[in-house]
Amino acid sequence: MLFSDIIGQNHIKNHLTKSVDNGRVPHAQLFVGPEGSGTLPMAIAYARYLLCSDSAGENTQGNEACNLKFKNLSHPDLHFAFPVTTNNKIKRHPVSNHFLEEWRELLTKQPYGNLFDWYKLLGVDNKQGQIGVDESLDIVKALSLKSYEGGYKIMLIWMAEKMNIAAANKLLKLIEEPPKKTVFILIAEDEEQIINTIRSRCQVLHFPPLAENDIKTALTKNYSLNEDTATKIAHQANGNYNKACDLIYQDSEDIQFETWFISWVRSAFKAKGNKAAILDLIKWSEDISKTGRETQKQFLSFCLDFFRQALLMNYNASELVYMDIKSEKFKLENFAPFVHNNNILDISNELQDAIYHIERNGNSKIILTDLSIKLTRLLHKKSV
Repeated sequence: MLFSDIIGQNHIKNHLTKSVDNGRVPHAQLFVGPEGSGTLPMAIAYARYLLCSDSAGENTQGNEACNLKFKNLSHPDLHFAFPVTTNNKIKRHPVSNHFLEEWRELLTKQPYGNLFDWYKLLGVDNKQGQIGVDESLDIVKALSLKSYEGGYKIMLIWMAEKMNIAAANKLLKLIEEPPKKTVFILIAEDEEQIINTIRSRCQVLHFPPLAENDIKTALTKNYSLNEDTATKIAHQANGNYNKACDLIYQDSEDIQFETWFISWVRSAFKAKGNKAAILDLIKWSEDISKTGRETQKQFLSFCLDFFRQALLMNYNASELVYMDIKSEKFKLENFAPFVHNNNILDISNELQDAIYHIERNGNSKIILTDLSIKLTRLLHKKSV
């Protein structure tokens, strides 16, 4: 992956290449950005720039053998760590090295993919991966060896917020004082979830969401879309290239999430003083609780976005509304008046609490039922 393959973020590309050219490479860096902003592809392109040194600036004229290894994502001095868990193939002590084949597949097909895509590829949708102690021991072992080609050794840790406390503590000393020419690149969507002792040892680089025009240009180039279609998808993607790709293939989980959401709010509206509708809500909670935890968390995040979009519509900020509702029988403009200043904070807090408890392995049926009953009260609140 080259810098030229990465969508937008030109100021970050310039910063990274200049730091290498000037010999000022921080030993620990944290790339923070929302899903689909290009943190992972940028980290791989940066690693390639470091390892396959090339004065031409884009590695195209550099070390040919090195570039070939990077095309196959098999350079011996580039190490990966990412959230894993047990599956049909690995029953005990899972570490990233057990899943390198799947990892290369994800990077080849969906370099802008998210954690949901990764777990789906592993077939572990009902489990939550983590970067645990076994992984940290592997990292220490890999970085204690000399570099294969005598240059830099790079450890790329994707979704570093999934590193548990024990693993983080194991890596503290190594991140603070790594061996010579060893570079850590941590990638995260939510830096607040990374413990302070790790965060304080890294130089943090923030990635903004992608510009709508950059996504449109990439879609036109990569998928040969006409300008109108590319513009519409780029607007709906809201700075997330992964979502834009999903929308092209009609493979977005948002289509299923929209159906669940509409069914949920309709039952919640009817539930006030209606026993049958309460039973519908309980049935809905049972159905959603049978899906994987990562799916549940992704769905609740989608609900948060849906309510925010409705609030923007209600307050006449239509130019900021990017959501395109597929259902012909549900109109965002009709739903919007029920989301207002007197209930949006409570709705948002309840959804975030539900995500928090599901992430910590709470009983999802109870959590979703409780959330549903609270929603019936909140949706009937009057605007102040």
